[in-house]
Amino acid sequence: MESNLKNIREAKLKAFTLNELLVVLIIIGILVALAIPSLLPLISKARSTEAKLQLNSLLTFQKTYFFENAKYAPSLDDAGFEQQKLSTEGGQANYKIEITEATNTGFKARATAVVDFNGNGTFNVWEIDQDNHLKEVQKD
Repeated sequence: MESNLKNIREAKLKAFTLNELLVVLIIIGILVALAIPSLLPLISKARSTEAKLQLNSLLTFQKTYFFENAKYAPSLDDAGFEQQKLSTEGGQANYKIEITEATNTGFKARATAVVDFNGNGTFNVWEIDQDNHLKEVQKD
């Protein structure tokens, strides 16, 4: 019995040392740091899809309002469009949607980013009009 305990204490388990684990973590950290700058434009492009979808949705609401009232809605509430809660206010939306101009014959709406996606100090801005001319006014 005593010899079994002695054998168990002397047996070495195969495992990684703390130094080996730290080296692996440092290498992974360096690889991630090298990859992030090349991925930022892709992240910004993916997030701008949100602005495009929201503006196209607003265009649909505006067309419906126009067919019912023979003019375009001057506000999001009038058009029946509900702005999602912004990420700066605890929500998930990265763009603030607003109608900048509305007349009997046309409208313009803008989606302005509330988050600086790449940290350069500029915020992404998209605009759309009644003819579905969607354009990026300010690149991030």
